[in-house]
Amino acid sequence: MPELPSVKTGTARPDRGDTAVRSGSREPMARLTGLALTPALTLFRKEVLRFAKVWLQTIAAPLVTTLLYLLVFGHALGGRVTVYPGVDYTTFIVPGLMMMSVLQNAFANSSSSLIQSKVTGNIVFLLLSPLSPTEIFLAMTAASIVRGAAVGLAILALALLYLQIPILHPGWVVIFTVLGAGGMGALGIIAGLWAEKFDQIAGFQNFLIMPLTFLAGVFYSVQSLPGLWRSFSMVNPFFYIIDGFRYGFFADADVSVWASLAVALAFFLLAAGWAWWLLHRGYKLRP
Repeated sequence: MPELPSVKTGTARPDRGDTAVRSGSREPMARLTGLALTPALTLFRKEVLRFAKVWLQTIAAPLVTTLLYLLVFGHALGGRVTVYPGVDYTTFIVPGLMMMSVLQNAFANSSSSLIQSKVTGNIVFLLLSPLSPTEIFLAMTAASIVRGAAVGLAILALALLYLQIPILHPGWVVIFTVLGAGGMGALGIIAGLWAEKFDQIAGFQNFLIMPLTFLAGVFYSVQSLPGLWRSFSMVNPFFYIIDGFRYGFFADADVSVWASLAVALAFFLLAAGWAWWLLHRGYKLRP
């Protein structure tokens, strides 16, 4: 019987062995967290590039709108209204306008991304990817925070060109920016999953998001409102987000900054939990 040729065995190359060891050391952590960092970062990068490529619409347009608000309201009421001691009216409305734009643009980022993917049909590529619902939620919410913060910083930079705006507690500014934009990014995911056409997203934004942000103390102090409207403002979560954000600039607010933090955190957790649950169920994504 002819002898079978021997199979020469060799040792694995060091680089492959090292890679295997390194990847093996990451497996327990990957199983523990259930997250794959690279796919989530890829989706996050895609979402950021999506709004960055059309910056005239996503960054410049809100900047121009805010400038018009500053010119009109600043010229009409600048020397006639004083809300906080030592703070003129034009300076007072800048943080409100910043946060209003942050909230609206964070919502628009995630909602428009989902509805565009659903209408054009390329949502299937997201569903076939190895991304978990948690990773999709984190990537889209983080991109919404980035867009909202970018718009807010652009407005602040523009306002600082001709106004002296104090930032007495920058930590509070950052906290309310992240909670507000994160909550609105999650709310945008909810709206994007629910909607089946662009008209529904526009109605959601025009009849819910915009009125709530405009009636949240952007242009006035709620202490100056009559009873009914003041009560309405007190149940509006956007009021607490804007009021707490404004506290970071002037160290003054209509309500306690801790109360504003509690409401903003509750809003973020509720919206985030709801959005994650809908993604986990595949609501209006699976047949």
